[in-house]
Amino acid sequence: MLEPLRRIVQEVNQAPDLERALAIIVAGVKQTIGADVCSVYLTDFDRREHVLQATDGLRPEAVGQVRLPLNRGLIGLISERAEPLNLDDASRHPRYLFVQETGEERFRGFLGAPIIQNRRVLGVLALRRRAARRFEDDEVTLVVTLASQLAGAITHARASGELMRLQEPGALPARFLQGLPASPGIAIGRAVVVYPPADLDAVPDRPAADAAAEEEAFRDAVADVVEEIDRFATRAGSELRAEDRALFDAWMLMLESDTLIDGTLERIRGGNWAPGALRDTICEHARVFDAMEDPYLRERASDVRDLGRRILMRLQNLEVQPVDFPPSTVLVGEELSAMQIAAVPRASLAGIASTVGSSSSHVAILARGLGVPAAMGVADLPVGRVEGLELVVDGYRGRVYVAPAPVVRAEYLRLMEDDRALSDELEALRHLPAETPDGYTVPLYLNTGLVSEARPVGIEEAAGVGLYRTELPFLVRDRFPGETAQMTNYRQVLETFHPRPVTIRTLDVGGDKPLPYFPVSESNPFLGWRGIRITLDHPDIFITQVRAMLRAAIGLENLQILLPMISTVGEIDDALLLIQRAHDELSEEGYAVRMPPVGVMVEVPAAVYQAEAIARRVDFLSVGTNDLTQYLLAVDRNNPHVAELFDELHPAVLRALVQVVAGARAYGREVGICGEMAGDPLGVVPLLGMGVHSLSMGAGSLLRVKWVIRSLSRSRARELLGVALQCEDVAAVRRLLTSALEEVGLGGLLRPGK
Repeated sequence: MLEPLRRIVQEVNQAPDLERALAIIVAGVKQTIGADVCSVYLTDFDRREHVLQATDGLRPEAVGQVRLPLNRGLIGLISERAEPLNLDDASRHPRYLFVQETGEERFRGFLGAPIIQNRRVLGVLALRRRAARRFEDDEVTLVVTLASQLAGAITHARASGELMRLQEPGALPARFLQGLPASPGIAIGRAVVVYPPADLDAVPDRPAADAAAEEEAFRDAVADVVEEIDRFATRAGSELRAEDRALFDAWMLMLESDTLIDGTLERIRGGNWAPGALRDTICEHARVFDAMEDPYLRERASDVRDLGRRILMRLQNLEVQPVDFPPSTVLVGEELSAMQIAAVPRASLAGIASTVGSSSSHVAILARGLGVPAAMGVADLPVGRVEGLELVVDGYRGRVYVAPAPVVRAEYLRLMEDDRALSDELEALRHLPAETPDGYTVPLYLNTGLVSEARPVGIEEAAGVGLYRTELPFLVRDRFPGETAQMTNYRQVLETFHPRPVTIRTLDVGGDKPLPYFPVSESNPFLGWRGIRITLDHPDIFITQVRAMLRAAIGLENLQILLPMISTVGEIDDALLLIQRAHDELSEEGYAVRMPPVGVMVEVPAAVYQAEAIARRVDFLSVGTNDLTQYLLAVDRNNPHVAELFDELHPAVLRALVQVVAGARAYGREVGICGEMAGDPLGVVPLLGMGVHSLSMGAGSLLRVKWVIRSLSRSRARELLGVALQCEDVAAVRRLLTSALEEVGLGGLLRPGK
């Protein structure tokens, strides 16, 4: 079968698009093997389905319409195992799934081979025959070989957006697209797509009619590019550090190098016209860099190609069409160049996303120098279809979201706000202790859902992490993350803050934060199935998460576990048993895990009145003032009709907090505050008077809260708390506390609007 195999492979490689390549495969394989049916199922990862994408032998109208659940049927089995399946009678297999629309009931023999690229199953190549007999070994070999040939074409089609258009015209990715983190930060903006200005590969050989004229044109083109780079360098100079401005010097050196200039001139004098000579010189240079082992040097090949394209553009007398860069532009391209980045006004540039490149590319280096979030190597980004759409660029983890879901957008807006606030804090307070004038220290912790070394104020100033929200990795996936994936996330934050403590909250989702693959639809999600209620009803989810936490803490031992939405002590007892079970399982498996401190979030009124019983069971308490206020006041703060009634400084909330601290004190347990009240300068005053042991907040609030603590004695805070508890309405409380902060010169810290 070598000759038919060679012929099919050749035709597939010459196919103009994926649709034609699939048609060649199914017709060629069916004829070569003498099968009755040959079909290709491709995996739709967004919808978790296998789509019948091409067939010769089944009903043609089923193409694109038949969608098999990802883990169902023989196609799902092949995908799970990532290995061929050869059966004499498919209908007798326990995983067989009959699909009436295809007309497959006439066929018995079955052979399926996975289409694999980089350990990822992209689809299945399947054959059927009427007779109840297995396929021969050489037939299996042929099918496996051709399946591997398809993998490259499918990967390319997925990266270009062709596969998405083929599977579902008009559709966009439903989940994040993974790339490489290149420049930290978060951007939300509108996509502006740019392309290389000229195509070196399309330049033909052509004899030089006038070598002197060709040489002069080449020198003029190089001079124009030098002038352009100098213009970019001047404009960006004030926004970049010296080491980042050196990028422009590197381009100048490349343009002035003997090998680039003299090599092209030599080829012109050898008879080739300037564009052809330039093409050969650039290709020769790029090949040298491509072969280098050092990743930074290897990335310089893209710089050489970009310079070559810009020179070619001048040789071809092409002009770059002016681009309208709207506010909050996310620049998108298949192979962005640093000069394309430099062409965007800094005030308009919010983020960068490229389908190729790495953190070593000049694009990434320039982005970091400018402080612009960037994700490189986002191979699946459908560049041709995102113009004008809203994108989220997560430069911390290299992710891009196209037209993000509201819950994802809201989460990233909050994280952006944290980042923005960092730059406005008072530098003079860095590294000073959060200690009152009368010597009482209040550790300040960080609330976060993402951690990066690029947020130095939060990482340096915080005494640890008081609340690490685990929801985001669950919200942005198309399935529950596995134990290893979760462990990697938790290990990052534990290592970043080691040896300082990190309190990781178990999964807190529900009707208000639905998972796309685990929807919970309720008329009143805040009083429904959420938080610990869900995870206790699904102990597999809870144990997997706890196992990941315990494994992540091995050798660090700075983990603390926090249980959300507790309303009965029975929930605590059940959760502690599951945590102990996870610990024991890992110990039996040989992991050197330790039992971490376990705490409870006090968020519902029932927990307030059982604070003492809760304290007897756990190691610490953490009050989520956002939810506690909502439940105490029966106010949904997201409801515009009643949002004004929401206020953490309500006398009822203050009295509830006092009761929690007293209940915990009976068993010597510490109480921390992790709601927004902890980051509110006004809220810090009564909390300081209550004697809470720690405050946890967004990174942008750390220095402001520290300023309050360092300006107000604990004895004065106790006096103010005593007066506040006598107030009958929240307006009186606010007037009291505002006056107190103004007395010590902190009036400028107060949030507007309250």
